[in-house]
Amino acid sequence: MYYETIFIVNPDISQENTEAMTEELIGKVEKAGGRIVKRENWGSRPLAYSIANRKRGNYVLLVTDGEPAALKALEHAISLEERIIRTLSTKLNELSDEPSPLARRKKPVEAEVVAEDEASSTEAEASKADATTTETTATEAETVAPENAETAKSDGAQA
Repeated sequence: MYYETIFIVNPDISQENTEAMTEELIGKVEKAGGRIVKRENWGSRPLAYSIANRKRGNYVLLVTDGEPAALKALEHAISLEERIIRTLSTKLNELSDEPSPLARRKKPVEAEVVAEDEASSTEAEASKADATTTETTATEAETVAPENAETAKSDGAQA
């Protein structure tokens, strides 16, 4: 069975200490016969409401595979850890290979950089095409202008 556990660490704790604490929790899950399938550190994020006079927290996601005893060992270890201010564990029916929604949000930023590079090269090509079109339009305008001038003269003569 798969279980998803999200916990929020006190924001005063450094990132290195958060990683070390997460490693300790993983060790306790593995000792209880479970294994960690997915691990994501979502970093410091604002809380929806103040918890223990804190407005931010470091979010960590762990997806475990194993018997309920492994989840119970993880939850027990979390309950003893004073640096964790909130936790939530849920049972998953199936495991997804895709990253979590918050992890997906970070990847589009990288994709935007690639898209901007592609857009700038496309814009450069479009500028070259516009320059060619402008030259063609100017030539056509010179060709069209004398005809319009004669038409304007004949219209003025009729009025």
